[in-house]
Amino acid sequence: MTDVQGKWLKLHQNGTGPGARSSHALTIVGQKAYVFGGEFTPRVPVDNKLYVFDLNTLTWSVAEVTGDVPPPRVGVTMATVGETIYVFGGRDSTHKELNELYSFDTSTNKWNLLTSDDSSPAHRSYHSMTGDDRHVYVFGGCGVAGRLNDLWAYDVVDQKWIKYPTPEDSCKGRGGPGLAVVQGKIWVVYGFSGVEMDDVHCFDPVVEQWSQVETNGEKPTARSVFSTVGIGKYIIIYGGEVDPSDLGHLGAGKFSGEVYGLDTETLVWKKWEDAPSLESHPGPRGWCAFASGLMTDGQQRLLVYGGNSPSNDRLDDIFIFTPFVACN
Repeated sequence: MTDVQGKWLKLHQNGTGPGARSSHALTIVGQKAYVFGGEFTPRVPVDNKLYVFDLNTLTWSVAEVTGDVPPPRVGVTMATVGETIYVFGGRDSTHKELNELYSFDTSTNKWNLLTSDDSSPAHRSYHSMTGDDRHVYVFGGCGVAGRLNDLWAYDVVDQKWIKYPTPEDSCKGRGGPGLAVVQGKIWVVYGFSGVEMDDVHCFDPVVEQWSQVETNGEKPTARSVFSTVGIGKYIIIYGGEVDPSDLGHLGAGKFSGEVYGLDTETLVWKKWEDAPSLESHPGPRGWCAFASGLMTDGQQRLLVYGGNSPSNDRLDDIFIFTPFVACN
């Protein structure tokens, strides 16, 4: 018999980091985490600096960049393929939804604007983005005319966008969904569609077919704007908004601080024990920046930075979650 568990660790930070913010993005390349975008005051982008956190020395720096530097934005996403970071969409200081795709070469520190025309996905913010060894995937978000449920892939080799079939009405347009690639399939988890959602959908890119997935076990409550990563056969989610604020994005709403894992083979949810009473636990929050990456010991972990708190204060702390499976 096996039991899934995990452990949080709060990381000390050296140097000057991004500071408190939410609605920002984070990705990991090697032993460095990169943070871009976000807000401190609701709907007001903070800056367009690219912050770098060395996971070995726990030290922040600001990358000295060249090229087509993206303007400041909130509700932006990032994903990594190899040593290249990809940034898509978001919302600017005039509240305009954006659709540019940028790349950032971590070996040269150069930004490049790749696409910004009709070949790109529609303008959006608060969408989700993930990647595999050849593609970055974009799903959903808040579009110019409402919430979206479309799925796109950018092929980094052929340097072109691929639009996949749109799911049926059961997968409603949504903002703040979870998105993960696990065992060759693309999974859409929960999100906000006027109400918090608790459905799971799966897309098989080989046969280009969607399916709604019925899950069981210790199913998480409906939520959006949570941290989502695929590790092994599991989709791991942390936190998120479980009850929206009456003030919309200007308010905090109610947040979760729990970690759940979905076994994509058995389709069973399990609440992962993570000692929420300890100071090393990040507690309830949403709108965080997050990513998974391999650490020096070869273990894949979830990294979470900042976000919004139940008191509507932006956060500037950083935590790492290590999952493991114990045999009883």
